[in-house]
Amino acid sequence: MSRDLDKKQKPSRGKYCNKVSNILAILYLGAVICLAAHLVKIQLFDFDKYRERGKMQRSSHDFAVRGDIYDRHGIKLATDRIYYNIYARPVDYSNTENPRKIAKLFAPILQIPEAKLYATLSQTKIPVIAVKKDVDRETAKKINKIISENSFRSISLDKKNTREYPQGELASHVLGFYNFDANVSSGVEYTAKDKLEHAVRATYEKTRDGKIIYKIPTDPVAPTQNPKGQDITLTIDAAIQHVCERELEKMIRDKEALRGSVIVMNPKNGEILAYAVYPTYDPNKFQKATNTQIKNWTLTDVYPPGSTFKTITVTSAMELGKINEKSIIEDSGRMKFGGYTIENYDYREKGAPGRIDLVYLFEHSSNIGSVNVGYLMTHNEFYDMLKRFGFGEKSGIDLPGESSGLLASPKYWDRGLHMTMSYGYGTSVSIMQMVSAVSALANNGVRVTPHVIKYSPEEEAEKVKSIQTVSPETAKTVTKLLAQSVNNGKSCIKMDKYNVAAKTGTSRKPNENGTGYSGAVYTSTIGYFPATDPKVLIYVVVDSAKKGPVWGNTVAGPVFKEVAEQTARILDLKPDKVPANTNKKF
Repeated sequence: MSRDLDKKQKPSRGKYCNKVSNILAILYLGAVICLAAHLVKIQLFDFDKYRERGKMQRSSHDFAVRGDIYDRHGIKLATDRIYYNIYARPVDYSNTENPRKIAKLFAPILQIPEAKLYATLSQTKIPVIAVKKDVDRETAKKINKIISENSFRSISLDKKNTREYPQGELASHVLGFYNFDANVSSGVEYTAKDKLEHAVRATYEKTRDGKIIYKIPTDPVAPTQNPKGQDITLTIDAAIQHVCERELEKMIRDKEALRGSVIVMNPKNGEILAYAVYPTYDPNKFQKATNTQIKNWTLTDVYPPGSTFKTITVTSAMELGKINEKSIIEDSGRMKFGGYTIENYDYREKGAPGRIDLVYLFEHSSNIGSVNVGYLMTHNEFYDMLKRFGFGEKSGIDLPGESSGLLASPKYWDRGLHMTMSYGYGTSVSIMQMVSAVSALANNGVRVTPHVIKYSPEEEAEKVKSIQTVSPETAKTVTKLLAQSVNNGKSCIKMDKYNVAAKTGTSRKPNENGTGYSGAVYTSTIGYFPATDPKVLIYVVVDSAKKGPVWGNTVAGPVFKEVAEQTARILDLKPDKVPANTNKKF
C-alpha cells in the first residue's frame, strides 16, 4: 500500500518543481529585459549625464589657500603656511625603484642619514610609509624633480596647509583660531569664514596616476598656482593692541587678579582699535590652551557694571527732561529700603553731603544722588531709556558668542530694583554693551555698531548701524559734566594735555550660583577724550584683584591712564587743554 502512495506523490512533486522552475525562468527573463532596457537608456538617453560623471571622477580641484588677516596698517596677523608630507608605497617598489636607491637620492635633500631613511623605507609590511612630514616648498620641489627624472611611482607628496599667527598671542581673542583638520574656528576666523575661504578655484582633469589632462580649454598655468581666499583687514591697530595687552597683564599680575580686559574704540565710527582680553593664549598652539584661556568672556559673561552705570542714569533723566546741567540733588549719604541699607562709599568718613550738583555726583560717585536721580523716572521711562542705550540686546559686534545681557521687563520692577538699577546693580551687562552705550555720549548721542573688521562702503551700510540714542545737547552736557568732575578731582585718570570725560566703578561680584555676592569685586574705568571732540573711548575692567586697595580708581584707573597716554601718542591726537592752566574748567 505504501508503494501505491509513493507512486501518487511522485507526479505531484514533479509538477510542483516544474512550476517553480517556470516562475524562476520568467523572473530571470524579466530581470534580463529590465537590465537591457536600463543599458539602452544609459547609452541612448543618459549619455551626457554619465559622461559628466566620468569627467568628474577624473577632475581635480586646485589647492585653495585661506585669505590673510591684517591689522589696519598692513601688519600680517594670520596667514596660511603650505607644507608637504612625503609618503612611500612599498607595493610599487621594483628592481629599479627600491628602498636603497630612494634612500641614496633623498637622504641629502631631506637631511636624514641614509641608513635611517633606508630602514624607514624598508618597512614593507606597512601599506603606506610616512617618509617625512612638514617639508617646505623648496624641498618638495627638489623631491618632485627626482621623482620625475626617475619615474618613481612609489613616492608621493601630499600638499597641506596650516594656519599661522605671526604675532603670537597678539589680539588672539579677536583673531580666534582655525583648525584645518577639524574645520573648527573662532573669532574673526569664524565670522569672516566665507570671505577668507572664497577662492576662485580652477578645475581640470587628471589621469588615474595623477597626471593633468591638458585640453584646449585647460589653462596651463592654473594647475601650478594655489588660489587664495579674500584677505581681511581689521580695524585693530597692532601698536595700541600691544600697549593694552602689556598694561593689562602688568596690572593683573601686580594685583593677582583673575582676569581683565581693555577695549579702545573710535566712537565716531565704531571701529575697535584694540581689544585685549586676559587670560590669553597663542592661537598657533590653541590645542594646548584651556577653555578658560580661549573663551572671550568679555562677550559671553555678564556682570553688574557698578558706578560707571551712573553716567547712563544721569543721561537718561536729562534726556527725559527730569534734570538739567544745573540741577541740585539731595544726598543724605545713606538710605534704608526694606531690609537693605545703601550708603555712599565715603559716608562713614564724610557723612551726608546734603544738596549736591551733578559734577559732585560724578566726582564723588554718589550712590544716594544716583538713586534720587533714578527715582525721577518711572519704571517704564527708565527701562525705555536703557533699551535705547542697547541694554538687554546684543551690540552687534562682528565676533561670535555675544550675550544679550540681563535687563528685566518693567512689569517685574519694584522700588528696590529701580533703586539698585540707578547705581549699576539691578542689571547685568557685557563689556561690549557698556562700550556701545557710553560711545553715544562721545558721538553727539549716536551709537555706532562696534566692529573689528574693515568693511567696504556697501558692507558697512549693511552691517554698521548708527542709532540716535539721545540728543546731541544731552550728550554734550553729560560729557562736559564728566570732564569737569575729572578735572576737579585728584583721580589718576586726569591727563595733562587732554580733557577726559570718564567715570570709575567698583562693583561686587555675584556668586556663580546667582545667589548673593562673593568677596571679590569688578573694578572698571570708562571714558573718552579729547572731551571737546572725542576721538578715543577706553574701557578697562579688572576682575577679582586681591592685593592693595581695590577700587576702580586704583586698579582700572592706572591702566586707563597709561593706555590713554600711549594711544594719544600713537594717534598723534591734538591736545584740548590750555598748557598754562591745565586745571581750568572744561
